[in-house]
Amino acid sequence: MTTATTAVAPLTSHDADTLVTAARRAAEAAGVTVSVTVLDAGGHPLAFRRDDRAVLISGETSHRKAFTALQLNAPTADLVDAVQPGGLFHTLPTALDRPLLFIAGGVPIHRDGRLVGAIGVGGGAPDQDHSFAVTALETLV
Repeated sequence: MTTATTAVAPLTSHDADTLVTAARRAAEAAGVTVSVTVLDAGGHPLAFRRDDRAVLISGETSHRKAFTALQLNAPTADLVDAVQPGGLFHTLPTALDRPLLFIAGGVPIHRDGRLVGAIGVGGGAPDQDHSFAVTALETLV
């Protein structure tokens, strides 16, 4: 018996622009300047935007948060404890060539139950960045 697989629409550049806009609006409403990165399922950048007044490092952290959420298919907020001493992923941040970042603000993006990309927000407090990313995901239909 063969099982048919249903194709899932990939994340598009239009989707990515929608996510960036929504995350930036949420941050702006909170009075926070941020950087937002959206990656496709292969980890390639689809969109990036850094607010003029956002700290420069926020561009790097937004990318690394998105990459971490994508690679582990989990919000980075849920992984913070796993990298603490004694945690399941304690050595993971230094075991790989690609830099992971276990700070809240990265969220995987699913469509029809399949991983299609990730969004990362940097520049605010970690809980704020997570909130902005989740708010942005709510705009995808």
